[in-house]
Amino acid sequence: MNVDIKRTPEQLKHHYEVEKGLANRLRTARPDERPQLYSWAYEELFRQVADHPLCRRTEQDVQADVAAQMAFLRRFLKPDAAMIEIGPGDCALAFQAATYLWKVVGVDVMENFTPYMPRPENFEMVVCDGIHLPLPDAYFQLAYSNQVVEHLHPDDVLEQTRSVCRVLKPGGMYVCATPNRITGPHDVSGLFDDVATCLHLTEYTTGELHRVFRQAGFSKTVVYAGLRGHYAPFPRFAASIYEAVVGALPHRVGRAIACRPPFRMIEGIRLVGIK
Repeated sequence: MNVDIKRTPEQLKHHYEVEKGLANRLRTARPDERPQLYSWAYEELFRQVADHPLCRRTEQDVQADVAAQMAFLRRFLKPDAAMIEIGPGDCALAFQAATYLWKVVGVDVMENFTPYMPRPENFEMVVCDGIHLPLPDAYFQLAYSNQVVEHLHPDDVLEQTRSVCRVLKPGGMYVCATPNRITGPHDVSGLFDDVATCLHLTEYTTGELHRVFRQAGFSKTVVYAGLRGHYAPFPRFAASIYEAVVGALPHRVGRAIACRPPFRMIEGIRLVGIK
């Protein structure tokens, strides 16, 4: 995680303490409590940490983020396809994807539309617990999530992935982007700890996420690697070997190596599950 030079050490420490407390509440919650706590935790975070970077995103920040995501996602978009985005946030990416697709459905624990982008007619928002998707079986050709699974309780990740697999047609794809634990922590705890202790409840390796996808019902997975909008399939066994070797090093040494070229090409996980 990059240090936010616009905030003082005291502000960063406050952010860390608030977010860690909320994360601990989620980690220790009963399964029946967690669906309600996901939305509560982020509402409470933004209430207590008014200088949170996500509270200060400009229109230019949003456009740059969408452009970076679309550089990878566009290869999977087909005009006659329906896509579901899990955890669309402000829905800016979903709105952009809707210009390429027949239909886009966003699924989240709350509604939060970006104010300066018109809502497309072929976009639908569904509010649910974020784990069990209230959508028809075998309906979508594509599912997408970006920086979502790391925010889920580890006991909920498999169930959500199963739900995603269920709503996909045979041959449908789940494109999942998430930070790689090897270069983490990627939340604010990266400034203080060697493992994620804040609202990144669990950060994964490619190998770990592959096993979740297979257990959830996906027939196979494809790993993508790249930089600056240029991505290509990457051998999964090579990614797993790399993660095993770097992960065995002292954390700070391994992270320093992983963040340098050419290893930065697989700094973040881009895993595509095929049903």
